[in-house]
Amino acid sequence: MKSKYRNIFLIFGIVAIVVMLCTFDMEYDELLANLRRAGIWLPAVVGLWIIIYLFNTLSWYIIIRDGKKGTPIPFWKVYKLTVSGFALNYATPVGLMGGEPYRIMELTPYVGGSKATSSVILYVMMHIFSHFCFWLASVFLYLAVEPLNAGMAIVLAVVGFCCLVAIYFFMKGYRNGMAVRTLKLLGHLPFVRKWARRFLTEKRETLERVDNQIAELHKQRKSTFYASLGLEFSARIVGCLEVWFILNILTSDVSFLACILIMAFTSLFANLFFFSPMQLGAREGGFALATGGLAIPSAFGIYTGLITRVRELIWIVIGVLLMKVGNGVNKDKEHE
Repeated sequence: MKSKYRNIFLIFGIVAIVVMLCTFDMEYDELLANLRRAGIWLPAVVGLWIIIYLFNTLSWYIIIRDGKKGTPIPFWKVYKLTVSGFALNYATPVGLMGGEPYRIMELTPYVGGSKATSSVILYVMMHIFSHFCFWLASVFLYLAVEPLNAGMAIVLAVVGFCCLVAIYFFMKGYRNGMAVRTLKLLGHLPFVRKWARRFLTEKRETLERVDNQIAELHKQRKSTFYASLGLEFSARIVGCLEVWFILNILTSDVSFLACILIMAFTSLFANLFFFSPMQLGAREGGFALATGGLAIPSAFGIYTGLITRVRELIWIVIGVLLMKVGNGVNKDKEHE
């Protein structure tokens, strides 16, 4: 990637960091007091994401390798792009709109434009698909471990049905590709209609090649497909340890299964506000509602939201800094 484009992404990340620092809804003395209260659990929460990002990276890496023994891009580079890509996504309205162009542009010199695009699209699909699988599994977990009333039964039925519908369409997209269909859909929406139709006309051949690569992975390399999905689903489960770590600061009377339910509801609630940059307020509200719904004080949920927001800020800073590290390999390739 050319330095000027990388610098644009860098500036975007810095702006996001400044916004996050200015939107903490408390005095900094109070914030520091809450961080001190976390003690050794705060570095544990931050360090946990080294492992979560490792799962994310492995999921994307095996898609890039596509069953081949060698790969033109080293694993550490993919890890760097994973962390930096998610850092940009955290700061972008509509969630997955900032990090993906960055990943494609950085990966292109190694594997070519169509392969870079298809691997990123497929990984994003896998990442979202794993969330629907996680939410559906959490519905069955709730039925197994929590008492059920009429109101919750309706909520679970709606969530379960929506997840099943989403899983059906994702599987259909994996079999046939989604790039061309997505552009056709955008061609009917206001504001982006003209751009989508023009882009589809100009890049149709490339988009069809991307769709073919996505469909080929699903049809011919099912082991790669399910290994990638399994790693992403595992990342969702490991991520629940974050909630367990934080709640253990406040109480020892919380099970890991309860933390899975809290994380499932919170992530579902926050994603309903996908249009909000950094999901400001949505995640904290989700934690408060989720803990309250499991007979855990809502204040514990608010505290959990605060610590996760601090962790997120730390990893955004790390991701932004990584954009300027280890780019020497790319420079040689860009001039080939």
